[in-house]
Amino acid sequence: MKKAATAQQIESLLHDGMTIMIGGFMATGAPERLIDLLIKKDIKDITLITTDTGSPGRGSSRLIAEKRVKKLYASHIGTNPETGKQMNDGTLEVELVPQGTLAERIRSGGAGLGGVLTPTGLGTIVAENKRVIEVDGKAYLLETPLKADLALIRGSKVDRRGNVFYSKTTQNFNPLMATAAETVIVEPEQLVELGDIEPEAVHTPSIFVDHILVDHSYVGQRSVEDIQ
Repeated sequence: MKKAATAQQIESLLHDGMTIMIGGFMATGAPERLIDLLIKKDIKDITLITTDTGSPGRGSSRLIAEKRVKKLYASHIGTNPETGKQMNDGTLEVELVPQGTLAERIRSGGAGLGGVLTPTGLGTIVAENKRVIEVDGKAYLLETPLKADLALIRGSKVDRRGNVFYSKTTQNFNPLMATAAETVIVEPEQLVELGDIEPEAVHTPSIFVDHILVDHSYVGQRSVEDIQ
């Protein structure tokens, strides 16, 4: 399967109203060039699933600043004043999800599960309008799965088949999100040959990746066809 795609080819996959997962934690591991494409194509009415909206000028905060997001699922928003402003103005719907719960909801979506039971959030606003299920005499919230039309992730090394290695903390939410979307696009920091990533170092297997963004910063003079 040919997975290498130019920015123009990826732009053709983007449209208003998509549910999009974006990897990264405080923009560490965020796919900045793919976010550029969302802004360039003026994609609007996004339902965004991300661990946070970073700080101004980095990662998914740029989509917030451009007012491209209509609904946000995130663990915290305190480091980006614009997110709080839009939430208080009523122009951005925000569902705050405890970070561990967010990870498990995404994992459930990728694994085809019906959700996850957790005591986190009981007795707080997190529990509003959610089912409480008792197991062995203990109460748990039923947290439903999260899925997306599109996951935008960033890999430290990506081979031309689409196997992905994430360096250090850039793993964060990227591997989970790669399992929970209809279409997965990876932005490589470095594009490498088959075999350059040790099998035990593959964090996201190629089966989850649909497209690899290629540009001249790491392809050099080779064409997209050369690296298929």
